[in-house]
Amino acid sequence: MKKILVFAGTRPEAIKMLPVYTALKKCPQVKTKLVATGQHKEMLFQAFSDFSVTPDISLDVMSGGQTLASLSARLFSAVDELLEKESPDIVLVQGDTTTVQVTALCAFYRRIKVGHVEAGLRSGNMLSPFPEELNRRIAGLVASWHFAPTQLSANNLLAEGVVEKNILLSGNLLF
Repeated sequence: MKKILVFAGTRPEAIKMLPVYTALKKCPQVKTKLVATGQHKEMLFQAFSDFSVTPDISLDVMSGGQTLASLSARLFSAVDELLEKESPDIVLVQGDTTTVQVTALCAFYRRIKVGHVEAGLRSGNMLSPFPEELNRRIAGLVASWHFAPTQLSANNLLAEGVVEKNILLSGNLLF
């Protein structure tokens, strides 16, 4: 049985990943857990509440006045410890947040497969949007599977050298 951790750190991640999590929970071939990093805690847990979902694991990394560097440091530590403890076969991340970038990189370091939902979005400018463009590119570098919302996104991934069989044109994931 495969073990999958589905990560969400922000409200948009929760909204887009809850259908994935809900579908995976119905599959008897996998054991799935929902992980809340708490990057944007109040809005994240409001989204979970709106859909009557409680995360299986909460990392609670948010702190007042956090910088991207301090958030990243807390995420690296918390996510790496969780991956060591849970030892999943796959992690799923969505989008381009700091949670996505750090989780993907931690999984890569531990040789855990990464599925990147909403993959292939590119602005062509590393500083716009900032830091999202960097976050999505790092996730794209280490992902095993790329769930692209549009053909343009899939084409961006192909242009970066991603093997076509590892790209799935998934559309946008919403309830």
